[in-house]
Amino acid sequence: MNLKDISNTRLINQRITGTKFNSVKEVVSWMGAMQAQDFYMSQWAVGVRMSDASESTINSAIDNAEIIRTHALRPTWHFVSPDDIYWMLDLSAPRIKTAMKSRDRELGLTESIFKKSNKILLTILAGDNHLTRAEIISEFQRERIPVDDNRASHLFVRAEIDKIICSGKLKGKKQTYALLSERVKNPKVLNRDEALAELAKRYFTSHGPTTLHDFNWWSGLNITETKQALEMVKSNLSSETVGDHTYWFANFQPEPVIENNEVYLLPAFDEFLISYKDRSASLTFDDHKKAVSNNGMFWPVIVQNGSVIGIWKRIINKDKVALETVFFKKVNKTTKRSIEKAFSSYGDFINKKTLKIH
Repeated sequence: MNLKDISNTRLINQRITGTKFNSVKEVVSWMGAMQAQDFYMSQWAVGVRMSDASESTINSAIDNAEIIRTHALRPTWHFVSPDDIYWMLDLSAPRIKTAMKSRDRELGLTESIFKKSNKILLTILAGDNHLTRAEIISEFQRERIPVDDNRASHLFVRAEIDKIICSGKLKGKKQTYALLSERVKNPKVLNRDEALAELAKRYFTSHGPTTLHDFNWWSGLNITETKQALEMVKSNLSSETVGDHTYWFANFQPEPVIENNEVYLLPAFDEFLISYKDRSASLTFDDHKKAVSNNGMFWPVIVQNGSVIGIWKRIINKDKVALETVFFKKVNKTTKRSIEKAFSSYGDFINKKTLKIH
């Protein structure tokens, strides 16, 4: 196994290629958790891993709580299955609270304030009442809870990891919050060891081949916990050492097939890159700064045969969408035709006519 094999096998295991998933929940459950920082790009992250998906399919799944968008793991926004959200929050919440404690103190956000804001949320969202961020902030201000200097974000995150709120139904194009207890009626609860093992199994199966340090980065757990989690599941995994790194992956791994013209337009913050601490299997050192900014912005990328060959940008104008591309090296006409085909699929996903590539 070499780096090219690793990257192409990840395409298969992440279901970017050869997917048989027909539902949004299947995709998110398989992946464990999918970064959803950029909402519209995260819709495509799910869609690219499904058969015959559309933006409306993803929105419907959100409205029906087939998937939940919330803060978890590192923490950042993630899509999570409702079957997994309770045990995943139980696992990650204590560490997130510890990590946020210093900044909370600087902002003057005390446990008393969090208790008050959570109580307000329980009151105003009760009865399946889904409210936008702005609507909730107005309620906080009415009750004299400080929301300036990013305090509102801390109030929302705290309520999420306290299992009070999660994503609600969309109001037009605006996202809302709702009570988690009303969105997920029968929570699945695991003890800590069970949760560690389940998270490790999901990650190494859906993201492999991958390393312990990659899992440590993705999960946000400390190194002791990630070692413990891997130890629990490694009897059901295979491993191979490449250079100085040991890669873990599910048994009965498919043989990666390299197709010269296989091209994917992957969204910003896609799991194909962001879920690994070491991205060298898919992205060269020289090209890394072109795809990932110094402040952690992951641009939408063009992937061919497991390698990132450029970045892309969509330009939407009413019922049409155009594509701008920046390649890291010269590409041939065959590759450009493959990109046009991939972009056409994206146009179908957002239900817009695709214009000529710039």
